[in-house]
Amino acid sequence: MNKNEILVVLTDKWNDWESSYVMAVANSFSDYKVKTITSGDGEKESMGGLKAKVDCKIDTYDNFDDLAIVIIPGGLSWEENDYDDIACFIKKVIDRKIPVAAICGGSLFLCKHGFLNDVKHTGDCIELFKEQKKYSGEKLYVEAQVVADQGIITANETAAVEFAYNIFKLLKLDTDEEIEEWYDTFKNGAVK
Repeated sequence: MNKNEILVVLTDKWNDWESSYVMAVANSFSDYKVKTITSGDGEKESMGGLKAKVDCKIDTYDNFDDLAIVIIPGGLSWEENDYDDIACFIKKVIDRKIPVAAICGGSLFLCKHGFLNDVKHTGDCIELFKEQKKYSGEKLYVEAQVVADQGIITANETAAVEFAYNIFKLLKLDTDEEIEEWYDTFKNGAVK
């Protein structure tokens, strides 16, 4: 069975730009279907003021057989909320060996819940990671834009292009040549 669903976790004040490349390219130029998921009810508003309709709820989602990846964008609410229900959902995803990609505050969320203790990873700030009670993965922290290891992709807040590029490669969204060309264009510009 082809896994063709991409879930993007939305929280209050989520960073809309951090997953936008993946969402647009996957939804428009591939067989993948992008859906949003969250805890609670109603729409979620991004930092940029975009109001997004939520397709799925964390507590009732059960379509794991079709799930290709879960993407966790950053946002203003990750530091002040634990989101234990989202953590339970992500544990189910990881236990099923489904990839998870987190950027900015999304990486901090994975750190807070101990998901990065046994994989190479990165984020915005090792000092902030070391403050988290469930974090013991300091020796596996890498100063990099993006790190991919064992089905988990993490990225710092300035790495939206590199984040998308690594997800595209993981999902084989296009040919290697097309993915490399996309990366070069969006990283270095169309005019050289």
